Amino acid sequence: MAELTILGIAGSLRRASYNRALLRASSELAPAGMAIAIFDLAEVPLYNGDLEAEGDPPGVAALKAAIAGADGVLMATPEYNHGVPAVMKNAVDWASRPPREAPLGGKPVGLIGASPGITGTARGQSQLRQAFEFTDSYCMPQPELLVFKAHEKFDADGRLTDPATAQYLARYLTAFAAWVRRFPSPDPQGA
Repeated sequence: MAELTILGIAGSLRRASYNRALLRASSELAPAGMAIAIFDLAEVPLYNGDLEAEGDPPGVAALKAAIAGADGVLMATPEYNHGVPAVMKNAVDWASRPPREAPLGGKPVGLIGASPGITGTARGQSQLRQAFEFTDSYCMPQPELLVFKAHEKFDADGRLTDPATAQYLARYLTAFAAWVRRFPSPDPQGA
């Protein structure tokens, strides 16, 4: 099978975030034929149409290029106040521009998330899923991965220590690989 290049994006800027840790674990548990590169959103400014009119800022240009060059995007979103955090939504907003030419258009997307709360990131993932209707991205509907009580499943160094969560994550990644392979990658040369 062809190598799948997946771009991992954590919707938290905190270095020790559970969602960054979840992406690192994803990279370690990825099935054969899948490589996950993690993108840091720290250099992506808040969306501003005036900035966009002047040309994409470097962090935005890097984000768009990374999405365009990937076969699929794996987003690990926290949940803040029962919703998707601004950092993650902002990344989606930038990557949805310009309409009909956006790098998220036609891109397979997977959603995962970790939270200390009992419902994991169910509400945040649900809200984020709605944004992909506009971007015309192929958001994988099932399975879901909602890591709850994340503080009990990662150690102080951010390593996933819960065997059941590791097993669910490995299954999710196998399903995501199959999902991404369902959609042909656009030819970067436009042929």
